[in-house]
Amino acid sequence: MGYTTPHLPKGRQRLARLVSGAGDVIGVDDAVRLLDLDRPAAAKLLARWSAQGWLRRVGRGAYVPVTLDTLDSPHVLDDPWVLVPSLFAPGYVGGRTAAEYWDLTEQMFNDIVVITSQSVRRKSHRHHGAVFTVKHVAPERIFGTKTLWRGRSKVLVSDLERTIVDLLDDPALGGGIQHVADCLAEFLKRKDRNDARLVEYADRLGNGAVFKRLGYLVETIEGTARLADECRARLTAGYAKLDPALDCPRYVARWRIRIPGY
Repeated sequence: MGYTTPHLPKGRQRLARLVSGAGDVIGVDDAVRLLDLDRPAAAKLLARWSAQGWLRRVGRGAYVPVTLDTLDSPHVLDDPWVLVPSLFAPGYVGGRTAAEYWDLTEQMFNDIVVITSQSVRRKSHRHHGAVFTVKHVAPERIFGTKTLWRGRSKVLVSDLERTIVDLLDDPALGGGIQHVADCLAEFLKRKDRNDARLVEYADRLGNGAVFKRLGYLVETIEGTARLADECRARLTAGYAKLDPALDCPRYVARWRIRIPGY
């Protein structure tokens, strides 16, 4: 039987399986054997995990785990999600953290994104060794969540569609527009997605930039014509940036959006 842990996202399950099945030093051959990858894909995955801080490169094609003790521990303080209700209620786990939970990405981030209506003075908080990136929203924007049990704690996480809407509303929560686009592409492959709910949530959020970004990103993807039409019908006046963090000198009139110059 393979190494699986239901509460871990797919990317972390793979990392945990690799660390559990390999020796003290992890090589490309271990990833090929344990994760059923070819050598180029295995080497690329190990390099990415090293860049993200989960593995440390100790030689050519050789790595050691950096956070072995945090991969799959049942202890309360090793699951920082359990701190969210007490620290940030009313609020929920969202953004790139929720994208990882819903298997929209295999990227792993060292922070936990929390969206809360609680007044917060700082965007970054550290508690019990965990880093929380926090965004304040109005109370009426706390919707579209799912309740999870983490240990003995009830924690809210944005549901699949709300996760996508939040990423489009604030691409910084997704680590930038390229990663947001990748998450959206994964969402569109899923049979359990609900496009009507996605549009409903975007309407309820009330940020016209969401429809501009969504329409621009989906218009070239097969099978999304109806979703693109829904976005087009909701275009508001003025231009929005595809990613507010980037210089966006080019204009795309049909979506009233400004995009980077590359």
